[in-house]
Amino acid sequence: MIDLGISKLALIGAVALIVIGPEKLPRVARTVGTLIGKAQKYVSDVKAEVNRSMELDELKKMKESMESAAQSMQQSIHDSSNQFEKDWREVTAGLEGNASHDLAQDPLHASAASDFLPPLFMPQYRHPGKNWRLKRSAMPQWYKARQGVRTRALSGAARVARFRPRA
Repeated sequence: MIDLGISKLALIGAVALIVIGPEKLPRVARTVGTLIGKAQKYVSDVKAEVNRSMELDELKKMKESMESAAQSMQQSIHDSSNQFEKDWREVTAGLEGNASHDLAQDPLHASAASDFLPPLFMPQYRHPGKNWRLKRSAMPQWYKARQGVRTRALSGAARVARFRPRA
């Protein structure tokens, strides 16, 4: 790079003073300083963009390796589940025909077998019914009562009646 010492800077300043003149030199110096600052900002932006693109390439490689590992894991799980299902069918093949015959003959164990059946009625989800007019927080009720925090919704008429001066 260019080696600028004090003597070289003084020589450049003297030549600039002679060529440009003392009236225009401060304005030119400000303009040159602004341009140098913009150039440095542009160079730093380019460096940051190059670094981001390198990191992005590394992340893409890592993503591809993770996807391939997940795919191989999924394939191994799928193969083992297929093997398990095949083994399960082999083991339970003789039991399926005898189960209905045994339940018909033994009513005591029929109720035990019905315990494993899923329930016919599934409860419906019900929203907890929040009241948006009330203040909700993690404060305990005793603290709210002591501080006078409103915990019940008041109508407009009730609010007016509450704060109306007694005459």
